[in-house]
Amino acid sequence: MNLVGRWRILEMDLSDREAIDLVGPGFLEFRQDGTGSFGFIAVAGWMDCRPMQTASRPGVDFTWDGTDEGDHVSGRGEATLQDDGSLQGHIYFHLGDDSRFRAERVDAADSG
Repeated sequence: MNLVGRWRILEMDLSDREAIDLVGPGFLEFRQDGTGSFGFIAVAGWMDCRPMQTASRPGVDFTWDGTDEGDHVSGRGEATLQDDGSLQGHIYFHLGDDSRFRAERVDAADSG
């Protein structure tokens, strides 16, 4: 199954749902061209994604660059598709916090 499309962040280790959706609904979006973006709390990030396969499950490794309340931040992350169709992963801030997350698909990307 392809991970391309928009995913809604439902849970994070360090934040409750209200915090995740502080500025807008928390999300990750993976694009066909290997780029993507995400947003949660007051963080906005732009990703450089690489497909991976873990335990026969499709996934993605990514590096990212962005802002947190206007300050420059960067890091890396990974996500893997689960048997129930959800996406589970981990996002790391360079020299900062890290958090696991769970997301569900909102929509699939256009096939064209």
